[in-house]
Amino acid sequence: MKKPSFGKKSAPAEAEESGYPPPAPAAAPDADGAPAPARPAGRSGGSRTTQSLLAAAAVLAVVFGISEVRPPAAPATGDTGASATTAQVERTAAVCPQPLQGLTGSTTLTAYTPPGTGAATGGAGWLSDASAPATPPTAAPSAPATPSAPATPAPTGSAAPDKGGAPADARLTLAKPGTPVSAPAANADTAPGTGALATGALAPGFTVSQTTTVTEQRGLGLSGVTCTPAGTSFWFAGASTAGDRTDYVSLVNTESSAAVVDIKLYGDKGPIDNDAANGITVAPGSSQSILLPTLTKGPVTDLAVHVVARSGRLGAFLHAADGSKGADWIPSSVEPAPTQVLPGLPADTSAARLVVWASPDDDADLKIQLSGKNGWFTPAGNESIHVKAGMVAAVDLGKVTRDEVAGLRLSPSDDKHPTPVVAGVRIDRAGSNGKSDAAWLTGSAPVGARATVADNRAGASTLFLTSTGDAATVHVTASAGSNGGTPVTKDVQVPAGATVAVPAPEPGGLNGSFALTVETASGGPVVAARMLAIPAKDVPMFTVQALRDDRSTVKVPQASQDPGVVQR
Repeated sequence: MKKPSFGKKSAPAEAEESGYPPPAPAAAPDADGAPAPARPAGRSGGSRTTQSLLAAAAVLAVVFGISEVRPPAAPATGDTGASATTAQVERTAAVCPQPLQGLTGSTTLTAYTPPGTGAATGGAGWLSDASAPATPPTAAPSAPATPSAPATPAPTGSAAPDKGGAPADARLTLAKPGTPVSAPAANADTAPGTGALATGALAPGFTVSQTTTVTEQRGLGLSGVTCTPAGTSFWFAGASTAGDRTDYVSLVNTESSAAVVDIKLYGDKGPIDNDAANGITVAPGSSQSILLPTLTKGPVTDLAVHVVARSGRLGAFLHAADGSKGADWIPSSVEPAPTQVLPGLPADTSAARLVVWASPDDDADLKIQLSGKNGWFTPAGNESIHVKAGMVAAVDLGKVTRDEVAGLRLSPSDDKHPTPVVAGVRIDRAGSNGKSDAAWLTGSAPVGARATVADNRAGASTLFLTSTGDAATVHVTASAGSNGGTPVTKDVQVPAGATVAVPAPEPGGLNGSFALTVETASGGPVVAARMLAIPAKDVPMFTVQALRDDRSTVKVPQASQDPGVVQR
């Protein structure tokens, strides 16, 4: 198209020469078949105003054309009710928390992408210390502070991406789908968080696990977390600032712009106000850890925590340590909802404490149910819980599983009176010597089509599968080992409303760690959790992570070109 001329008076010949057709008596029909408004007739020569409008329309047409350079995923049928198509994701990013804050131990990062079935090829996958993974910063800010004070940006390095797309100083790189890769994380009091990115064939189902073993008496235990996408809202239930608890929030910004964050705390008397929890700025490529006792103005036994980003996006995580009684990450919950399902209660649970927050809109009266081997049932003595609006309530459930694996469900006592809630449960496992470790479960979503958890060890992983609906068939696949092995798949039958525990299938000739992928073949929905148990120093160390849909595909709406949009 020639550039439009704005300096001449218009005439039909000039309009054609500059790329504009002469005015038509009426416009063509738009996408829904109705004729567009007719254009008023004018003099053959037109006016400057008319020519300017035509020029503006041409510019809009050029812009519209550019937006259509990439064709729809499938040809549109012209039917406005056409369904969307499905396409594999081409980029997946995740954020991991600061691995150690004031504790001594070691942390392992493991990345994995399941073998794909789509047409995507190439791509790269890598993990880097607290930097925006897509565009590593060129400067090296200072290191983060200890949990007692906000931190300054963490070192990010300035190495440029190598030919495979990963930065030259990446902590680990993932070469191909189907084989996990592990590497140690930075292990120090001021260790930063981690950014992870996968593109191309490595993006669909890309998952990263972070596992920390603390060997000193204070904070002794196994802490595990599945790294999450950056977001703007994170809910946690089960934190505390009472007794020997040392709980902190880890904020990690791997984006290219700053994030401004509020940390909202709720106790048994409602919201806990503290100006220090509002307007926290987290610079790009930086990590901050914030001790909860600095925000509560006194001990609070049971807390719900809501991390909200006013601007920007980031990863938010909450770590809990209860002296020598155990430590772990409190996983972020699904958003508040009237019904919450928490999978993953081990058969040998020695104690359990349920913590629930209710929306400020209304009180919540909830049924407590367990999913056992034969379906849902109500535990004797713990049939229900009442939670006041905007407050937190807690109840000790004791040895609620009674030597059987279980999932826990909270639902409205009256279906006509639903109140959104957030729930978490602390579970303890004790050894014969009285030493124990703790883990936290939270409200989770179904695994959907496929979900994966990395960093499984030989003889150490157990899957908990709960069907919240119909009887289900689940495919469980153990990947090749990080250093060798042959993948193995087995089918598991889960009765309606029941929970089954499955020792994780292991690859043939396993060498190293491996990943577990769960796919719902039929029935369900199914919620799932993985327990990793690694006893150390006579302590039954363990951690539990829920498995959630890996969102390896996205819905692509049907679309068609409609130049008539510039006339509407």
